[in-house]
Amino acid sequence: AERTINGTPPEHRLAVRQTDIAPLVDDLFDWMRECCRRMSTKNPVAHAMNYFLRRADTFTRFLTDGRICLSNNAAERALRGIALGRKAWLFAGSDRGGERAAAMYSLIVTARLNDVDPHAWLADVLARINDIPNPRLHELLPWHWKAHQQVHNTIAA
Repeated sequence: AERTINGTPPEHRLAVRQTDIAPLVDDLFDWMRECCRRMSTKNPVAHAMNYFLRRADTFTRFLTDGRICLSNNAAERALRGIALGRKAWLFAGSDRGGERAAAMYSLIVTARLNDVDPHAWLADVLARINDIPNPRLHELLPWHWKAHQQVHNTIAA
């Protein structure tokens, strides 16, 4: 059922999950509880099931929030560039240089994942960062910056 709603609006995903998937998840939890009652507590399968059952709220959060995607494909694609450049990262110059490169890479990928042009975002942030007090630095994060740019562009138009 999840495959059919992937990419649809969060409200639609939530409705389908509540009607189609939540009963299946409830049945799974009931089955796991019954299995755990019949198994020894030393059994590794029972241990794994108990781990899952103790964290039920975390594992079922997708049933109450339609924004949560069950696929990690976007994260895997974001990490692909790191894996492809693995040998190039060996020549960052120093450990500190490698840490700086990793921080910049993280910022650029975060901007891309938020549909923000990394070049425009970095240019604007670097020009404005000295004038913004520490408590407001979060406004320069890509998701806040994008919203600010949309408001600014609407006012300018």
